[in-house]
Amino acid sequence: LRTHQWCFILFNLLLFHVLLFGADLLEEYFLHSLPLSYTDAKTLEIRERARKLDMDALKANLSSSVSTAATCSDQEVFLLILVSSSPENRTRRNVIRQTWGNVTHTRGYTVLTLFAVGKAASESTQLDINQEAHKHRDIIEGSFIDSPETQTQKMLMSVEWTITFCPQARFILSAGEDVFVGVPSLAGYLLSLTQLEDIYLGRVIHQGVPDRDPRSPGFVPTHQYPEESFPDYCDGSAFVLSRDVARKVYVAAKEVPLSVPPDTFVGICAKKAGVTPMHSSRFAGGRHISYNRCCYKFIFTSSNMKEDELFKGWEETSHGEDCSL
Repeated sequence: LRTHQWCFILFNLLLFHVLLFGADLLEEYFLHSLPLSYTDAKTLEIRERARKLDMDALKANLSSSVSTAATCSDQEVFLLILVSSSPENRTRRNVIRQTWGNVTHTRGYTVLTLFAVGKAASESTQLDINQEAHKHRDIIEGSFIDSPETQTQKMLMSVEWTITFCPQARFILSAGEDVFVGVPSLAGYLLSLTQLEDIYLGRVIHQGVPDRDPRSPGFVPTHQYPEESFPDYCDGSAFVLSRDVARKVYVAAKEVPLSVPPDTFVGICAKKAGVTPMHSSRFAGGRHISYNRCCYKFIFTSSNMKEDELFKGWEETSHGEDCSL
């Protein structure tokens, strides 16, 4: 090929990557929400109450509403991963246990993966859950029936359990059970952060609109949330909270209706606590990113993963040569 033909090929390759990642990078570096001011008295109160939480009272209250054999390490947990799971999806939990959820250490730091579920609707499934929890000791179970309408309650339970029984966890990743998590790349990014507080990181959704359809599982009544749009929040497929933000979300949650979706619930609580969501295009949000080994070594999450894709992605990203930029 002649020089001008090589230039043409390289130009098209460059253009392809600019179109693929350019919009996300622009959003990540230039369209961040402005930090909130902490001069608001209510915000300052929430932050102060979060700092002075009575852990003994929390343990007493939570022990009656949550059952679990899961324990948190006495050592500092660098990354606690809480996977929101349905009681019936035992196969999916086992796949996660065999793939990215099998990581217990990365870069010399502790990683712990647990599953959050509600009560099963059927007695037989509940018996299976009890056996699974006893065997793996990685399930946190709420006293409510697991359903589309109780997912926000499950999110709140996860936050409450974390600040009560795993307060030393430096970062908390909330993830769906259909998500691939690139634990090493995410841990590397978190280790690079110089700011260790007020971290609320994910794929930021701007101007999300409440679902006003009464027939929808995500229905949000106007009398419970009258605003026309939600504040900026991180897509619920996967997002990270620093431990101080988990405490702030818990305190602010007392004034936020459980009828809003779980990810917007966290976003509303974060705003009340003066915490601004941080955008990263390496979280795929609700999108499924077509598999590529080097791409999956770089991104933090990809959604809507089939079980065979989880195995393939984990096997190939855990081994093999490093990828160039």
